[in-house]
Amino acid sequence: TTYSDFTVAPGDRIAFTISWQPSHHEPPGLPDPEGSLEATEAFWREWVEQCTYHGPYREAVVRSLIVLKALTYAPTGGIVAAPTTSLPEDIGGSRNWDYRYTWLRDAAITLSSLLRTGYREEARAWREWLLRAVAGDPENLQIMYGIAGERELGEAELDWLPGYENSAPVRVGNGAAGQLQLDVYGEVIEALHLAHMTGLTRNDYAMGLQLKLIEYLEKHWTEPDEGIWEVRGPRRHFVHSKVMAWVAVDRTIKLIESGDAEGPVERLRELRDEIHRDVCERGYDEERNTFTQSYGSKELDASLLLIPQMGFLPPDDKRVIGTIEAIQRELSTEDGFVLRYPTHGEDAGVDGLEGDEGAFLACSFWLADDLAMIGRVDEARQLFERLLSLRNDLGLLAEEWDPRLQRQVGNFPQAFSHVPLIDTALRLTASGAYVG
Repeated sequence: TTYSDFTVAPGDRIAFTISWQPSHHEPPGLPDPEGSLEATEAFWREWVEQCTYHGPYREAVVRSLIVLKALTYAPTGGIVAAPTTSLPEDIGGSRNWDYRYTWLRDAAITLSSLLRTGYREEARAWREWLLRAVAGDPENLQIMYGIAGERELGEAELDWLPGYENSAPVRVGNGAAGQLQLDVYGEVIEALHLAHMTGLTRNDYAMGLQLKLIEYLEKHWTEPDEGIWEVRGPRRHFVHSKVMAWVAVDRTIKLIESGDAEGPVERLRELRDEIHRDVCERGYDEERNTFTQSYGSKELDASLLLIPQMGFLPPDDKRVIGTIEAIQRELSTEDGFVLRYPTHGEDAGVDGLEGDEGAFLACSFWLADDLAMIGRVDEARQLFERLLSLRNDLGLLAEEWDPRLQRQVGNFPQAFSHVPLIDTALRLTASGAYVG
């Protein structure tokens, strides 16, 4: 344990440094705090200058980009979901998870946001991390890895710790690493597709990996899975998972059609049509004019908001508009933010967990995106700016917002909240929704 006492008066500037080294090593050299601070500021200012977004929400976008860069492990390019574990989604509850790992889904959408704002070097580093982690073995693809590509992420509970505000258990590791989440294939291939479309240097191994991932999906897309929300209840045929399987096939067809890869394009076109038909027939409630969380379910799920954003159906399709309005009506909190899915009612046990959770910030940004896409741009802008007002004094967002306690909850800061903030800002700016 190290103790130090010092006094700081108004107007004073005092440097305080602390160093560490393994006991069998020599102590490191004395740090130069002022020089280190200057070098750090210079690095971040130079990095921020690369941002190609200069719209009305630049401050919020830049702050979010800094968060995403800071969540990147420089030696490998791995991007963690959050730097914390077991900050609760429900204060005093048990929905507490370790997010200090690289989810393929989170990292892929982070990559997409970085590419859209001019950061190709980070995209290249992540692609290299992905290729090392997967190591040419899509049959054993995990949905998450350690920051250096570690595969063993066994989950354990630290029962001697009380948890944040007595929210137990405190967990290390994450058992979701062994789940089947078919949507991940779509997110990874979408990220690789965007990297290719934005001129990232060609990588033949990445092309080959994409085709191997599609081979796996051809065999397994009809299976139930745990889905985007990593449910710990029974596997289901989640609509979002099937939509993202369609995305994976669609983007691969585009790659082949561009002449940059070879593959069974006619067979893939048939598969793309088959998945699309299956979702529209089995995942759509015609009576209520909305897609549903899973085949045979009546419940809604906010991940359905991604259907128009992924190009599965056009924004003006009546089924898309009906789904957006149903989610806004049935999954919104009193202050207009969006829950992931019901935790009460017919399918309340879908995630296999006790307790409630707050409004999921990513889903709320998705709603703002969709509202802009269907022409309700003023409403979209108002929702987006309310979401911006939830940020703390450093511009940071957690995973969720508790409407009852009026506070952020969940692991913090959360990449999965800052990514859609960037994407929505870009969409609103492009649609002319900002009123200065």
